Amino acid sequence: MRNPYNHSQVNRYRLDPSVVDVIGFCTKNPAPMFPYMDLLKEFGQYWFVTLTPYGRDIEPGVPDKHRLIEDFKTLSGMVGIDSICWRYDPIFLSDKYTSEYHLHAFRKIAECLNGYTKTVVISFIDLYPKVRKNFPEAREVSKTDRVNLGKGIIKIASEYGMIVKPCAEGNELAEYGADCSGCTKISDYEKAIGRRLIAPKTKGARAECACYLSCDIGAYNTCMHFCRYCYANAEPAEIISQNRLHDPASPFLLGNYMDGDNIHEVPQKSWIDYQERIPGL
Repeated sequence: MRNPYNHSQVNRYRLDPSVVDVIGFCTKNPAPMFPYMDLLKEFGQYWFVTLTPYGRDIEPGVPDKHRLIEDFKTLSGMVGIDSICWRYDPIFLSDKYTSEYHLHAFRKIAECLNGYTKTVVISFIDLYPKVRKNFPEAREVSKTDRVNLGKGIIKIASEYGMIVKPCAEGNELAEYGADCSGCTKISDYEKAIGRRLIAPKTKGARAECACYLSCDIGAYNTCMHFCRYCYANAEPAEIISQNRLHDPASPFLLGNYMDGDNIHEVPQKSWIDYQERIPGL
C-alpha cells in the first residue's frame, strides 16, 4: 500500500487468515468479486454495499440499481446477514432529488432488502475540494432537512428490521432512534465473525468518526464510477490515466515496486480471543 502523500513510503501487509481477522469491503458493485469468493472463505468479512437513488446524471458509471439490489441479496446469502450493511449515502438535495424523492426511494430499496441486512448507514454530503470541483451545484443539507429526512428514514428502516447508523454526523439523530455510536465498531466485526476480538484502542479516520479502522487499503483517483459527489476522485481524465497503471499481477493496486521504495513490513497478529468463557460472565 503506497502512501498517497509520500509515494516512496510503502506499507506491506500479509493477506493471511492467521493474522487477518476481518476484511472490510466498501463497494457499489460487488458482483465482480463473486467468482472469487472461495478465495475469501478463510477470512472474516464485513461488506458495505452502497445503494443510492441517483441516476446516471450523478453516478454515470454505476450499474443498474435493480441489478445491484439482486447482487446485494446474493452477497447476503454468501456471507450472512450479520456481515453485510447497506449504505445510503451521501444524501444531497436538489430540484430533482428532493426530500420526498429520497423517502420514496429509500422505502422502495428498504422493502427489497428486507431480510438481507440489519443495518443501514446514512450520511449527508460533505463539500470537500474535489466535490466542489466536480459537483459545483451541490449544496450542504440544512439541519432542518437533515433532521426531517433522518426521522423519516429511521421510521422506514425500523419497519423493515433495520437500524440506522449515521456516518460522522454527530448525535443529532440519536433521539429519533438512530445508533450514533459508529458504523463499524469492534462489536460489528465480532458479530460478523462470531468471535470475540481483543483489539487495541485506536482513533477513527477523522475526528467525527467513531469507527474502528486497523488499516485502510485503497487508492485515490482510481474509481471508474465517476460519481460527482466523490471526495476521492479528481477529474475523469486523471482517473482513466491512473487505471492504465493497474497490473493484475502486481501486489499494488496501481503500478508496481519502484526504485527508492522504503518498504515497511506492518506488524500483524490475530486479535481473536480463543479463551473459553462461561456464558453471561
